[in-house]
Amino acid sequence: MVLYLKLARFRVGSYVDWGVVVEGYICDRSYLSSLCGLELPNDLIQFLTHHELVSKVLKTLSNLQLDYCISLSSVKLLPPVPKPSKMVFIGLNYQDHAREVGAEIPKEPVIFLKPPSAIIGPYDNIVIPRRSRKVDYEGELAVVIGRRAKSVDREEALNYVAGYMVMNDVTARDVQKAISQWDKGKGFDTFAPCGPWLVTTDEIPDPHTVKITTKVNGVVKQDSGTWNMIFKVPDLIQDITDVMTLEPGDIISTGTPSGVGYVKGEFLNPGDVVEVCIDRIGCIKNKVVAGTTTT
Repeated sequence: MVLYLKLARFRVGSYVDWGVVVEGYICDRSYLSSLCGLELPNDLIQFLTHHELVSKVLKTLSNLQLDYCISLSSVKLLPPVPKPSKMVFIGLNYQDHAREVGAEIPKEPVIFLKPPSAIIGPYDNIVIPRRSRKVDYEGELAVVIGRRAKSVDREEALNYVAGYMVMNDVTARDVQKAISQWDKGKGFDTFAPCGPWLVTTDEIPDPHTVKITTKVNGVVKQDSGTWNMIFKVPDLIQDITDVMTLEPGDIISTGTPSGVGYVKGEFLNPGDVVEVCIDRIGCIKNKVVAGTTTT
């Protein structure tokens, strides 16, 4: 039935847990535990750090009975990683994007941080902050770290990856451009929609082979692929872990291709719907709503 793991966190009423997504259903942790004969951790990232447990769950997938699983339509999907210790984002990592904004091709990865408070789920609302009138989208591939990583060589880097998900690096361009650093314009609450689930590396052994598409109100705005990255995922992991230790559950968002809104003077408005899709992972879809405005 399934040869890899699509892992999601979800809520039904007051019940919050994680499970494996299969053919429109989510098979929750308790059911997976019964199939394995083991009690699986209630924390998804903790589960992913126990490779022998992951292997045992993988071996049970052919035995799943969807009658014992929950329809995806009846759950609320949550961010796959709710509380990373850090989120590292990469700027100007596609040549076409660097060209469209008039920037030089960087000689080493350009990094900035977003606070974990920016994270929202795959179908939650993006809120336009009261101090911005120029909110933009950036569809990206996000890497979730599965092992503590410090000073990792690029040849070993992919061994530290738990999986991949979709990310939208939402940005208030007017706030970003007002000062020399980017964190403020990119760090607002709701500015990191992600999900819809975490796809393990069994499904995507090479993260540089997937297509990224971003749509606003059904119109394609970004249409590219991770093969166009300037710095590949192993390069990013090596560079970042030379600077800081990455913990299990930390997120690296790998940069966006060309097609961002502000180059064309197009910004998000209340009522807009932004959809970011990555092949072999899935789509996130977020409605844009107004926050409290100033007078």
